[in-house]
Amino acid sequence: MQPTNQPDYLWLHIRELPYFRSLVRAVEARFYQDFDLPHPILDVGCGDGHFASVTFDQPLDAGIDPWTGPLHKAVRSGAYRLVVQGDAAQSPFPDAYFASAISNSVLEHIPHVEAVLKETARVLRPGAPFLFCVPNHNFLPSLSVSNTLDRLGLRPLGDAYRAFFNRISRHYHCDPPEVWTQRLNAVGFSVERWWHYIPPSAFHVVEWGHYFGLPSLLLHALTRRWIALPARWNLRFPAEYLTRPHYENPVSEAGVYTFYVARRQG
Repeated sequence: MQPTNQPDYLWLHIRELPYFRSLVRAVEARFYQDFDLPHPILDVGCGDGHFASVTFDQPLDAGIDPWTGPLHKAVRSGAYRLVVQGDAAQSPFPDAYFASAISNSVLEHIPHVEAVLKETARVLRPGAPFLFCVPNHNFLPSLSVSNTLDRLGLRPLGDAYRAFFNRISRHYHCDPPEVWTQRLNAVGFSVERWWHYIPPSAFHVVEWGHYFGLPSLLLHALTRRWIALPARWNLRFPAEYLTRPHYENPVSEAGVYTFYVARRQG
């Protein structure tokens, strides 16, 4: 359960983002509260800065991302002292500059992830923690639509749906901890612990939210806002009934995402 002195990260996200994205991001925001990250902190793949602005009560020292549009928002968010446009596989920072790093639901989107991990290790000090989260091997097998098609004897259609959903999710990597551990060890990290979260029942809310959330996509295209009226009464159903129970109990061995605590070796 959420400590009484902790912000309601679900509400802080859902008032600005579609509910299915808010559920996952809010759960991840809670996880970071268990760690005291030393400065300077690097955010690998900072995007528009929304997640960092909600999750951390002080600006992170630097964020890096290749995309121009989101970076303009990151600058305005105040979530970073420095925002850099660039490929995290070619970081402009000196060796052993940062005392810690995070990467929130980013590494799965990077084809050359091994190069990004190697460069992240280079800019971290020996002993520095690296916290990140990614979808795992349970992601595609937990899709409700494809599983229904499989049960109906329509496995080719199920496979096509899995490929479609992975494509719209822009995933290159949905790997188990063993694969990520090998990648990390190869570039100088050790994995201290990991856990899965967002079990299939919660993931189905995320899956179907992609379709029920299409009006939000249209609104964003027209206004650059996801939520037309961010009032609690207006968002009561998605906040309290669709997502709140899953937000309160997110950790599961069958979870489709994994949170990693790694450390740069000396």
